[in-house]
Amino acid sequence: MKNILVPIGSDKNAINTLQYAIDFSEGTNATIYIIKVYGVSKVASSMKNIDSILKEDSNKELNVVLDNVNSKGAQIISKSIKGDIINSIERVAKQLDVDLIISSAKSISKDESVYLGKIAGGLIKNTNIPILIIPKNYKFKVVSKVLMAIKSGTISNATVLSPMMDVLNRFKSKLDLIKVITPSSNDDNVEVNKTLDALTSSFKTTENATIFQGVLEHIHESNPDVLCVIRRKRGFFIRLWKKDRVYKKNFESRMPLLVLKGAS
Repeated sequence: MKNILVPIGSDKNAINTLQYAIDFSEGTNATIYIIKVYGVSKVASSMKNIDSILKEDSNKELNVVLDNVNSKGAQIISKSIKGDIINSIERVAKQLDVDLIISSAKSISKDESVYLGKIAGGLIKNTNIPILIIPKNYKFKVVSKVLMAIKSGTISNATVLSPMMDVLNRFKSKLDLIKVITPSSNDDNVEVNKTLDALTSSFKTTENATIFQGVLEHIHESNPDVLCVIRRKRGFFIRLWKKDRVYKKNFESRMPLLVLKGAS
């Protein structure tokens, strides 16, 4: 991975997420871009300087985050950007040719029933860039094992797997693959993509109502450091992220969640 983007919200979560990104990419030549998006003001002309005030406040928040992490010599570039949060992040990610977005699960929401807040949920729903979601207060540890849960073994383009392959190669990780057979599964989902099969250290099938239930059944047995899923154009996860917020009762990962994109 050459370019990693870290969008930040509240200071406390932002510090933890940026530190994870630094630790995650340590020893590589990756550039970490940290951005803070501030809103577009819609006020009377008598307050036309409000945008400069918002930008100044945003820059101060960026500096607080940067002052409270151990950069470990990483190349970090920070920028405040005016605009809509999701659209701005997506635009910047495309301009910088970002390989991975690393985001906190929640940036502002204090609702403990929420797993993914509007920013993380919106990025998963509305962008095609792979995202690594970091739970609140989660500290980096070497990724020894990745657990991947799939419903269909069909992957139209193996490049979808590239971010996960980078993780496996970077940390010499093992991949546990679970294929979840649900009531809506069909014969077209049986065969596993050859590239994915070659990456797999262990493979098992399980019958459950949903992929999430399959994960819950086997996650303690696997004891992974990262959970990986594919957000497809249809299926459980696209229905899950139909709205920007995701609640814990529907889905939750207490470890980093890698969401791959672009599979049909």
